[in-house]
Amino acid sequence: MVASDLDRTLIYSAPALQLSVPDASAPRLLCVEIYDRKPLSYLTEDAAELFAELARTTVFVPTTTRTREQYRRIHLPGPAPQFAICANGGHLLVDGESDPDWQRHVRRRLADECASLDEIRTHLRRTADPAWLLKERVAEDLFAYLVVERALLPEGWVKELAAWVEPRGWTVSLQGRKIYAVPQPLTKSAAMREVARRTDVELTLAAGDSLLDADLLLAADRAWRPGHGELADSGWRAPNLTVLDEQGVAAGEQILREFLRAAGHGRGA
Repeated sequence: MVASDLDRTLIYSAPALQLSVPDASAPRLLCVEIYDRKPLSYLTEDAAELFAELARTTVFVPTTTRTREQYRRIHLPGPAPQFAICANGGHLLVDGESDPDWQRHVRRRLADECASLDEIRTHLRRTADPAWLLKERVAEDLFAYLVVERALLPEGWVKELAAWVEPRGWTVSLQGRKIYAVPQPLTKSAAMREVARRTDVELTLAAGDSLLDADLLLAADRAWRPGHGELADSGWRAPNLTVLDEQGVAAGEQILREFLRAAGHGRGA
């Protein structure tokens, strides 16, 4: 089974592509997401072929912090995955529909183990400065995030927020212009283990670039992270983790090759 983060791991917005080659040598890109009538996310054409092969030969599970609505905007190459993990593990999609048993399980854990979303949002509103705060949003009534003007964000504000939420059972992740506040029990790894249980797989592979992916990478038998992102910036490592040198869209392509090689399939092998 392959459980992989999507944004800035396998698919990339235009600013995140990090193409550092001459224009004439740049790889051909395939758009996999359109939003508000504009192309939003891409991968290389070679990556698209690898993606399709991976989807055909493994249990591929897209694993994202995106809401269900945001996830459904993406059109990945290859056959549609039977399982997908959305809202950082808050929703387990089975054939495109959220599994009600998993929803109940998640809600019970959140009620028992951490402070309420309302308490966290109240603190965010009280401490965020309108000078750099662009938007405040709630995802699936499970967690909150801020869209900020990164250049104006005060140094140390995110660390102060993390220190405040940690004893309340929450965690913080800064990804680009977004600051996520997420309950600690809401994890991608828990949902991945549930899919592994249902499919009875023998080998689990994972990839991701942010602190919200760390638990997923630790839970997999083998894992990869690109040379960019929150985990790279912090120097995060684990015994089962391979750190790639590639950054941007080239890293996405390499991760797909590593998945196929580890699974013993196709061009990766």
